[in-house]
Amino acid sequence: MFMRILLATAFALGAGLMMTRVFKYLHFKCPDVTAFLIAGVLVGPYALGGLGLPGFGFARPEDLNEVSVLSNVALGFIAFDIGNEFRLAHLRETGKTATVVGIVQAVMATLMVDAALIGLHFVLGDDVLPLPVAVVLGAIAAATAPAATLMVVRQYKAKGPLTDLLLPIVALDDAVGLVVFAVSFGVAQAMIGGTINAVSVILNPLLEIVCSLVLGAAMGAILTWLEKLFFSNTNRLSLTISFVIMTIALSSLEIPLGGDAKISFSPLLVCMMLGTILCNLCEYSEDIMKRSERWTAPLYAVFFVLSGAQLDLTVFKYPTTILIGLVYILVRCLGKYLGARWSAKWMGCGKIIQRELGITLFPQAGVALGMIVSAQALGAAYGAVIRNIILFSVMIYELVGPLLTKQALLRAGEISAPASEAAHRARFAPQK
Repeated sequence: MFMRILLATAFALGAGLMMTRVFKYLHFKCPDVTAFLIAGVLVGPYALGGLGLPGFGFARPEDLNEVSVLSNVALGFIAFDIGNEFRLAHLRETGKTATVVGIVQAVMATLMVDAALIGLHFVLGDDVLPLPVAVVLGAIAAATAPAATLMVVRQYKAKGPLTDLLLPIVALDDAVGLVVFAVSFGVAQAMIGGTINAVSVILNPLLEIVCSLVLGAAMGAILTWLEKLFFSNTNRLSLTISFVIMTIALSSLEIPLGGDAKISFSPLLVCMMLGTILCNLCEYSEDIMKRSERWTAPLYAVFFVLSGAQLDLTVFKYPTTILIGLVYILVRCLGKYLGARWSAKWMGCGKIIQRELGITLFPQAGVALGMIVSAQALGAAYGAVIRNIILFSVMIYELVGPLLTKQALLRAGEISAPASEAAHRARFAPQK
């Protein structure tokens, strides 16, 4: 069993890397993220992997659960990298703007999706689109995918005002999304059960955000102190990797407080705070982050290939799922775009940022998929509808979103063009 899963993972990584070469040969100007995702779909249990050939992808959805730890670790490092963008020098320039835009675009997307799906509820009927489902889907619309955005920024080495504003907003989306989802989920439960649980709607989300930031800050402070004990950059990197993994493990804890109250943690927020504290307090942080970027590259590739393998192609057999999913996708994109554009204009951002920022916020994946798990508490019937619609939308967002992000950054002039193979070889050629 272990050998089969290990072979499948190695094959998946190789397939993802080879797909980037296929894209290049066919002159598809897509980011590597898209190539990894498509390769994942092909080796997943819903495509070629389902043939059951030994080592040739993942034959069953259960096989993906065996390597889910890799995805969790990759998400932790992604959040850790994004935390590096919260340097005080950057926050003085973009902190207020990023906060306002991050909140406005998330809330705008939620309100517009809620309005559209509630209207669709009255057209299709309660059997097809229950009202609690429409409310929960609106909350999930607030979430953005930090992983895809970071990968595009990294691949093309994007730099400029739009990129400086984008990464903090993507990071803040996790906190905003948690609050919006908790409130909407509480409302949905009240529609089903008749009462609103104030603990679940207000207390638990606030505890999760505050405790996540406290845990991340504490781990970051300890790591900063320990880094001073080492004089080798290699050892410092090893210590950093161990701390990120340790932080991911600790963030899975849940501490009951009695009744419905509990302390839980968001792995993305905890690891983001860990990176923020390290980059602001540790004098070696810039060197550590550069070395970490090289170490995590194959881990991120595996993450996106596995994400592609998890995309369930069977959702295409439900016409109503496709209809609701298309409405969800289009209205969410409109909400993100208008919310980002209006709030950026309000904060005095340039016209390029106003025009392009919302487009870079279209991708959606990991956080939304995590919210699906929580939505199962509404009941099997409601949870199945939410799951199918979000899986369909994530499939579209993940395949198209990175390309739209790349094009927006190109139009903003923050990446000149994809690096040519010749330039790539010249960069890494041995110095004579």
